[in-house]
Amino acid sequence: MELEQALHAARALVLADLMADKVADADIVSLVEDAVVHRRWWVEQWPEGAAFVAGLIAQDVQDALLDRYGRWPLCPVCTESGDPHALDVEPELGPDPHWVCPKTAVAVARVGRLGAPMEG
Repeated sequence: MELEQALHAARALVLADLMADKVADADIVSLVEDAVVHRRWWVEQWPEGAAFVAGLIAQDVQDALLDRYGRWPLCPVCTESGDPHALDVEPELGPDPHWVCPKTAVAVARVGRLGAPMEG
């Protein structure tokens, strides 16, 4: 049951970020569901990785969105540069994932907290 809880929590975090960016339409929510199905198998094979599943699902959705719709989430730090780019999830494989600007290394938000004030 712990694995299911981790998957449901990760799903909720990624959906919260999509809703914060107002891009959580049905097609995109389906991408989240696909990522959860894929990562369910992964975490069943490696239960110790349950703490990492939120960041992995966020990356899976980000990759799927790039293939179908474009970059997400766009970096709010570098708006003046004229070169819109997506945030990265860091750590790539670790607990407590954050959305981070790859150009400035600024942590914008925890996964699941896009659009919310950054905690101290």
